[in-house]
Amino acid sequence: MTKFDRIFVWTGGTLFVAALAGCTWWYFVPLGAARPATGWPSIGWDLTLVTVFALHHSVFARNAVKRRLAIIPERLLRSVYVWVASLLLVAVCALWQPVGGHPYDAGGAAAVAAAILQLGGVLLIASAVARIDPLELAGIRPSRHADALQVDGPYRWVRHPLYLGWILLVFGVAHMTGDRLAFAVLTSIYLGVAVPLEERSLRQSFGDDYARYQRAVRWRIIPFIY
Repeated sequence: MTKFDRIFVWTGGTLFVAALAGCTWWYFVPLGAARPATGWPSIGWDLTLVTVFALHHSVFARNAVKRRLAIIPERLLRSVYVWVASLLLVAVCALWQPVGGHPYDAGGAAAVAAAILQLGGVLLIASAVARIDPLELAGIRPSRHADALQVDGPYRWVRHPLYLGWILLVFGVAHMTGDRLAFAVLTSIYLGVAVPLEERSLRQSFGDDYARYQRAVRWRIIPFIY
């Protein structure tokens, strides 16, 4: 890598971590504030924001699109993806229109159960990420294991444990505001729609190995449901 390449990928990786940390803070603090309900216009705008993020996240990751991006050096392709995805995530948080409302505020045993769900989500995400090179995930290091199919750990339970961890994290709150619920629902719908596209690319990449994995691990995200 050139000096510019190193600066580019490390800055992108830093932005990636900052965007995730900022989104986590935004979900638990600003989205947790009590506000009056604003109705469907806000939901429509927020749906548009999540859709733009989702389109990039899904379309850019397709092999056919990557082949059309030959102008970008292959060593920087993942970093460019991370840069754009991180900036779009920041935009979702910054431009979000408050939905308002207060569906529920659980206490007692229900609050404990919610905390357990969230903790389970965090542990599931950590376990899944531990089987992926964090530097590759952040676009800092070019992928060196493109032919390695993850089938161990939480990947033995569902084919997309990161997504299951995300769902547990965003839905497992004792104090559910309308904004938290809208964000949880919109992002979870995106994950459900994105999975078939992602698995199509995985079948192209891993062939019969992925077909056997699909037969061995039946559930995509939520056991016994999806």
